[in-house]
Amino acid sequence: MKTRPAGIGSANADWMGSLPSKLSAMPLKHLAVPGSHDSFTYWVDVHAPVGPDQKLFVKYLAMVFSVLAKKVMVKWSMTQNLTFREQLDAGIRYFDLRVSSKPGEPGNEIYFIHGLFGHKVRDGLLEINTFLSRHRKEVVFLDFNHHYAMDATHHVYLINTLQEVFGSRLCHNCTVDTLTLDYLWDKKHQVIVFYHHPAADGVPVMWPGSKIPAPWANTTEPSKLIQFLETTLKKRDNGGAFHVSQAILTPRVNTVAKGLLWGLRNYLVERNLPAIMSWVEAQRPGMDGVNIITSDFVELTDFANIVIKLNNLLLSEQGHKAR
Repeated sequence: MKTRPAGIGSANADWMGSLPSKLSAMPLKHLAVPGSHDSFTYWVDVHAPVGPDQKLFVKYLAMVFSVLAKKVMVKWSMTQNLTFREQLDAGIRYFDLRVSSKPGEPGNEIYFIHGLFGHKVRDGLLEINTFLSRHRKEVVFLDFNHHYAMDATHHVYLINTLQEVFGSRLCHNCTVDTLTLDYLWDKKHQVIVFYHHPAADGVPVMWPGSKIPAPWANTTEPSKLIQFLETTLKKRDNGGAFHVSQAILTPRVNTVAKGLLWGLRNYLVERNLPAIMSWVEAQRPGMDGVNIITSDFVELTDFANIVIKLNNLLLSEQGHKAR
């Protein structure tokens, strides 16, 4: 059985509900919210075909070398170790979701995907919903930002699944500027779904991707990542959108080649986390500050706790202004 690293428990399971009233009355886009990158990759299926999100040469290698190639892919596809429930207990409230059908499979079932197929989306949503039913003041952001091998019927199936699972917990698309936890609690809404595809246009409980920009640095170098995060924060659209700071490094083909057997965590993430976390710790939420911050392997550091505690700066700021 997998043991959790020290510090990972349910201490942050109710952090939103425990916020002081000054913060629950603030626009949600001004609060600091911890999120995970490729949130669902804690399990992938090495026996399923390689996903349609992969380039042809990767599919060819997987076909030739079969399970061996997929085991290497697992090391580079997995960006999280914790399940949805464990991430929620740890305080993660934003989930980065990529989904796909399985080409050739009958029916409209949709799966999480990142190189390799993961769990059925419905199963993941049910796990999240179970947590929300026990923690009535917690709110999650579900960001469906990549869709693969999906036609109109697949989109209808997924959108209907979201509505069936969450029901009245879904928050209607509304003005970001005025959306607060107090409002969500009053309406008993706990789920904000962003659906980056025209298939969701006109569905009241599906928010457009334009309301949650997540600029991506696409670099392996921490210094370039931090420069990018700073630049994009300065350009943050304060006119009606949340903002995701992706505090992640992205492997290139030569990165994978050099660290083939090491994998993403050992070769790229662990050695660079101190520099990235120093940047996170130095941030401030609020009007021109950070909002949602995402990380790989959220349990490797005190990531969620550090991001949540940034909100205390808003209290001291208010107190200072009052004096």
